[in-house]
Amino acid sequence: MHDFYMREALAEAKKAGDAGEVPIGAILVHNDTIIARGSNLREATQNALTHAEMLVIEEGCKQLGSWRLEDTTLYVTLEPCPMCAGAILQSRIPRVVYGARDAKAGCVHSLYTLLNDERFNHACEVIEGVEAEACGEILTSFFRNLREQKKLRKQQKQPDSL
Repeated sequence: MHDFYMREALAEAKKAGDAGEVPIGAILVHNDTIIARGSNLREATQNALTHAEMLVIEEGCKQLGSWRLEDTTLYVTLEPCPMCAGAILQSRIPRVVYGARDAKAGCVHSLYTLLNDERFNHACEVIEGVEAEACGEILTSFFRNLREQKKLRKQQKQPDSL
């Protein structure tokens, strides 16, 4: 079941990548039904808060009519950052499933373990590594393509030397 939902999150990530956004996708599931979908929109909105997880949490609250997202599972293609981990805790999401670790900003396992820190009044069950290869590859390909495009633009700006 986790693989199915993570593939749905990957579909959201692909949409983001196709739009020039960092390809991260998320979905929120309640009673075996997807109630919210989202992907990064930071470039489109020029708003640092529009991470996939934040958008899904906001929509989930609207769908359930509550800030408490009890009995839900959040699926996200990349390990949540500190902002998103905080929002997960604040919204009382009981279960988080993610694909790839984020060595630079991950706050579930990589840099910190915010979702399981006993000092908070809420903790989450965390399942990591679901569709990890696909989740990592979509990001690797995206950033590889960005570097190649940047290199080509730089080469095109240099005058031919004879």
